[in-house]
Amino acid sequence: MGFLCSLTFSIQFLLFFSSSLFTNCFTLNDSTTTHHHECHQHESNALLSFKKTFIISKSASYNPFSYPKTLSWIPTTDCCSWDGIECNELTGHVIGIDLGSSQLYGFMDANSTLFSLVHLQSLDLSDNDFNHSQIPAKIGELSHLRYLNLSHGNENTFSGEVPPQVSQLSNLVSLDLRSYTLGALQYDLINHLQLKASTLTSLTQNSTRLEHLRLNFVTISSSLPHTLTNLTSLQMLSFRRCELYGEFPVGIFHLPNITVLNFGENQNLQGTLPASIGNLTNLACLALEDNSFHGEIPPSLFRLKNLEILSVSFNFFEGRLALDMFLKLKMLNALDLSLNKLSLFSQNRDVNVTNLPPIQWLGLSWCNLNGEIPTWIMNLTSLYHLDLSHNDLQGEIPYFLFKLENLTGLKLHGNVLEGQIELDMLSKLQKFTILGLGGGNKLSFLEGKNTSNVTFPSQIQTLILGSCNLVHFPNFIQHLQELTDLFLSDNSIKTIPSWLWNKTTLQTLDISNNLLMGEISPSICNLQSLVVLDLSSNNLVGMIPSCLGSFSQSLQLLSLAGNKLTGNIPQTYVKGNVLRFIDFSFNKLYGQLPRTLVNCRRLEFLNARHNHFNDSFPFWLGSLPKLKAVSLRDNEFHGAIMCPLKYTFPQLRIIDLSQNGFSTKLTSEIIMCFKSMIISNKRQLDFKDVIHSDNAEIDIDSHPFSMSNKGVVMDYLGGQYLHHMVAIDLSSNKIYGEIPDIMGSLNSVVVLNLSNNMFTGSIPSSFGKLSNLEVLDLSANSLSGEIPQQLTELTFLDFFNVSFNNLSGPIPENGQLSTFDDNSFKGNKDLCGIQLMKKCEDHSKLPLPTTDGDQDSASGSFFKSNWMVILIGYGGGLVAGLALGNAFAGDVFRLLKRIF
Repeated sequence: MGFLCSLTFSIQFLLFFSSSLFTNCFTLNDSTTTHHHECHQHESNALLSFKKTFIISKSASYNPFSYPKTLSWIPTTDCCSWDGIECNELTGHVIGIDLGSSQLYGFMDANSTLFSLVHLQSLDLSDNDFNHSQIPAKIGELSHLRYLNLSHGNENTFSGEVPPQVSQLSNLVSLDLRSYTLGALQYDLINHLQLKASTLTSLTQNSTRLEHLRLNFVTISSSLPHTLTNLTSLQMLSFRRCELYGEFPVGIFHLPNITVLNFGENQNLQGTLPASIGNLTNLACLALEDNSFHGEIPPSLFRLKNLEILSVSFNFFEGRLALDMFLKLKMLNALDLSLNKLSLFSQNRDVNVTNLPPIQWLGLSWCNLNGEIPTWIMNLTSLYHLDLSHNDLQGEIPYFLFKLENLTGLKLHGNVLEGQIELDMLSKLQKFTILGLGGGNKLSFLEGKNTSNVTFPSQIQTLILGSCNLVHFPNFIQHLQELTDLFLSDNSIKTIPSWLWNKTTLQTLDISNNLLMGEISPSICNLQSLVVLDLSSNNLVGMIPSCLGSFSQSLQLLSLAGNKLTGNIPQTYVKGNVLRFIDFSFNKLYGQLPRTLVNCRRLEFLNARHNHFNDSFPFWLGSLPKLKAVSLRDNEFHGAIMCPLKYTFPQLRIIDLSQNGFSTKLTSEIIMCFKSMIISNKRQLDFKDVIHSDNAEIDIDSHPFSMSNKGVVMDYLGGQYLHHMVAIDLSSNKIYGEIPDIMGSLNSVVVLNLSNNMFTGSIPSSFGKLSNLEVLDLSANSLSGEIPQQLTELTFLDFFNVSFNNLSGPIPENGQLSTFDDNSFKGNKDLCGIQLMKKCEDHSKLPLPTTDGDQDSASGSFFKSNWMVILIGYGGGLVAGLALGNAFAGDVFRLLKRIF
């Protein structure tokens, strides 16, 4: 779990005020200056006509200091004296309009009289509501325009394509089309504006004087044009969440005047930090969080004496690095290195504590930081957010942390800290809104005998007390009036107090991996603000309250896995719900999957494995546009697997239908249900799944999952593997016929398990095209012919099993196949090779394998595998990721009888 949204807020907040100062610098004339020439009448009329097309509405502006500037626009007065209007002192022409935060609401006319003001040099219409009108193409007629600001707080109220005519403004010094926010960033903030790559390229070619280019939340969906690197006057580049991809132009790090580089939340934007970054002496903000940057952080970065914000979390930076080096950046205000592949260490004693930077935000989660908590932190007197979670920190929690007067957020969970935490100690934290102590630590939480006189900070919004040896619900939680996120996983709590159902402010409730008993109270549906509900891995019994499918329009994650629940799952899922993760696995549920699940248009993961569902194949799930993973393993699903034309599973990455009763021929039409597994660029598979509440962020990629490697189950982090995992498991069913050759076109598949079915014919030679394949299990079928030589081309193959078929001929001796032992090949009496200690005779004269034919035969399979392909959720209860295992157990007697 990270707090990327909170850091984003901090960066946006700082950049907003810096941009306010910047805007003030663009005032072309002092509004109090005596004008030598009055406003031209036709320009005055044009402004008044523009005014008439809008109404005044306080809700139209996001800035709390907004006011209606156009109220001063009176026809009988000189327009050069109107609020927000600037005129040339000599000619009287209007050259500047500043209507930023003026509470204007209305539709921008494509032929607005505004565009008749051809002498305009500065136009600021920011932070008004233009009701999703398009930016008029006539903007390109304002050829003298130097400063254009159409930005807005929250979502931009302009929509559609940015007109190509913008690129004709060759005198532009500043262009601002961004959305910004002064609150916690919502995960589903919509990009209403689109900018074509060709327009961006033309803009950077024609507007060579650009100093500030800010396009946050404008959808670009392309790589960055290298023409950006020619704009040597650039000072501020801001492209947050623009859906950029490809390689970051390294020349941007050579721009001599750059002060702000903000490219956060472009997940497929990749690159490295060159040593030349140390030459950017004016750089004040480097925000690259939630991208795909990699490599090491160069030592030259520590020469950036003016750097105030350094945010590179959620990337793939690596290397061993001294944390104390960042203390050389004497202007540093915010530092976030979380969720990379870094290994940080602190030399501690070598730090000069009398000359520390004024750090306010310090994010170091998942940084492999070990040892004790660095003592120099006690001297960061301006610090208000400290995140040291998910490291390897040891020892007791130092008392000095509770003396940092400005600290509002402290996250220490997920370490190996030890000791006792007393309630009266926490009562000193009167400014705290975020407190994380548990999750892997060896702490004991003591409420004490007399808590009536203890004043716990009631303003706490996020409380993380996982793994704190709690045996009952802490009573003080009842008095936290502003609590939004509560994490109590991995304790020994047996009951939930009834007062919890009155905490209607709760957005996250995680009581997973406890000892909860009894039934789920229907009163849980009072918590209508819930975004995350995780009650997994407990001893809950009875039926699931029917309201759980529809009680909250904000619910994104629902996990009840690993209990003893019975009956049907909730049958009603209303239209407009935002559910993304549903996990009902490992219970005793039965019945059918409700068709109303098609109303979950944002659903990404559905896990119903290991229950007693009795249903046909739910092909209708294929209409869900974002569905990535489905596990129906170990149930009583039956009948044919079908895929009607309009149910195409457009985003499917993982499907597990194993250990059911499906009886069908595997046709080419079925295979094309999985055509989303055909890719031309591996970056198409990248996805980082994050769930946000107002104050907390649950990152699915950062939690452990289990996966088999050569039959051994191992734990991985989702970020290491999940975001490129593609898997198909159809094992242990009654699927018959030949394996279609077209399956070889699913070139992104990593795991393919077709074992324990009734397949006949030969192994398709097209499997040699599955270049990403790591696991291939075809065991316990009735496959015949030779093992195709093309399989030797599978260079990533890590597990291979074709045992107990009717294969013949020599085992290919080249490539990965030569690395597998006899267990991968036994049970094929006509197969030969060194793995089976059986010499091949005249194999050089045998014909080469040919393309599959169309033979059909059916034979039973008595060899049962136990492949586990997916266990969805997140660790701390909802284990996000995958489980792959291979525990062979079958009826050997019947198997031998069939073969011999």
